Amino acid sequence: MEYIVSAERTLETEMAGLSALRVALKDGLAAPFQKACSLIQGISGRVIVSGIGKSGHIGTKIAASLASTGTPAFFVHATEASHGDLGMITQDDVVLALSWSGETQELASLVAYTRRFKVPLVAITSRQDSTLGKAADVVLKLPSVAEACPHGLAPTTSALAQLALGDALTVALLEGRGFTVQDYKVFHPGGRLGASLKTAKDIMHLGESLPLVPAATPMTDGIVVMSQKGFGVLGVVDELNQLMGIITDGDLRRHVTSNLLEKTAGDIMTRGPKTVHPGALSASILELLNSSSITTVFVVEDGRPVGIVHMHDLLRAGAA
Repeated sequence: MEYIVSAERTLETEMAGLSALRVALKDGLAAPFQKACSLIQGISGRVIVSGIGKSGHIGTKIAASLASTGTPAFFVHATEASHGDLGMITQDDVVLALSWSGETQELASLVAYTRRFKVPLVAITSRQDSTLGKAADVVLKLPSVAEACPHGLAPTTSALAQLALGDALTVALLEGRGFTVQDYKVFHPGGRLGASLKTAKDIMHLGESLPLVPAATPMTDGIVVMSQKGFGVLGVVDELNQLMGIITDGDLRRHVTSNLLEKTAGDIMTRGPKTVHPGALSASILELLNSSSITTVFVVEDGRPVGIVHMHDLLRAGAA
């Protein structure tokens, strides 16, 4: 069997499904999508996502994505809902129910509960005229798509379409709320992702540890400061404490035969050094150090050096 041919056919089928979803968003799906976003942003509670089978697995991911991007949400299993978990749902919430056919029997209790207690119900389904579609306040109707499964049985393209629409909803709400990188950092403090979301301000050295000298400083003194601070770099500032340039080990080597000790820091500094601002993410600082083949960078605010970050600081923070 040609497994690669099968894989390519699967991807082509699923890409066609995503293309159909994109076309739908420009047509009949646009208005209900806008309405669903406005409805969710207007509640004071949470988004309760539910489904069964593959729709349930997709729903779990959608709930996790919403919760991690500023829209409080959690997943309630459709079967467990009728065995007590309906108590998790309040009138301040909105229910997002997933069912490709719209006839999932396990959702019946949940749907009935939303109608009884006037809890807004948003449906993601391929059939607007289904039981779920008719009951919902907003129907996000998915386009008819061919499954990648050759028998048309295993949810493949249909599951991907549900996931993609859930991602679209998540990102639209994220942008609508003005959710920032700093907000994201609050919800992701651990692991490599948390480390990459640390900023220069979180990890930089400051105060007396900064290797800084005025431009008129003799290099005899400049070398002493550079050695004492231990960053392998010396920042040169003007009378307004603006960073004019830097002196690196490379600069010292280039001037070692040209009366180095008779010169001032301003004489041999390299102007226009690479710098970052205090809010720069550690991931972007790491990229800057790697692409520029440097190990240290000054943190500058309004032209003034307020800190310094070394590659070792990024390693300790876990960003590298």
